[in-house]
Amino acid sequence: MRRVLVAAALLLAASFAAGCAAQEEKKATDLVIELPEQEEPEKNDAQTDREEERSSQDAEEAETQNQEKKGILISIDPGHQSPSVDMSDQEPNAPGSDVMKTKATGGTSGRYSGLAEYELNLDISLQLRDKLQEQGYDVIMTREDNDTAISNAERARMANEAGADIAIRIHANGSESSDANGALVLIGSAENPYVGSLYEQSFSLGQSVLDSYCESTGMQNLGVQTNDTMTGINWSEIPVIILEMGFMTNQQDDLNMADSDYQVKMVDGIADGINAYCESSLNN
Repeated sequence: MRRVLVAAALLLAASFAAGCAAQEEKKATDLVIELPEQEEPEKNDAQTDREEERSSQDAEEAETQNQEKKGILISIDPGHQSPSVDMSDQEPNAPGSDVMKTKATGGTSGRYSGLAEYELNLDISLQLRDKLQEQGYDVIMTREDNDTAISNAERARMANEAGADIAIRIHANGSESSDANGALVLIGSAENPYVGSLYEQSFSLGQSVLDSYCESTGMQNLGVQTNDTMTGINWSEIPVIILEMGFMTNQQDDLNMADSDYQVKMVDGIADGINAYCESSLNN
């Protein structure tokens, strides 16, 4: 009888415990609160603009990377350099020549803008480099800052040794007369004993670049002219031109060339001329 009572007591206790557990589980279930789904905060205009800008930049980078290479190497020579760089030593004006000329000079400066020619030349050259690379050209720069000590003969040899197809030398003009204005191209003559064999190609390149440049900028076209005294031309083994972009001693030319919007036209014109020449002469 005693064992029966003990068993009954244990059974009762187990049932009570089970009931309590069920009640606690129900309470816990009742305490579960379903939270509403949180909506993503709306993006403000600034965030949207930044994301669109990043997306656009990514697309441009991908396009540049995927740009088909033309297999054409162009040498760009920003004329002169800072006068703080001593380039007063002399070098032969041509291979084997007894004529000696100063290695390099600082160039002229804007009579109205105050901009130094060596600075303008580099600004335009760097923009031209970027433009040509975007179009699939390979580019070698003879200098990428204003403090590089490199002579005119060394610039030409750099292009020769790199295997460049053409050389574009970027300069600006100066004159005692403030009325002188316009752009011109200098090349070696057909009678030049060092680069005479390059005359036809250089003339074609010069005419193409100058015509496109003047059409884009509205500059007066002063034509392709010959000059056999230029060291950077005489040492060249490839078609080479000096583009005199305008007169820094003329108010209109000077202020135009110092203007960033006008510089876009300058670069576009030079690049268009290079394209026209390469398509007609190098892609055949």
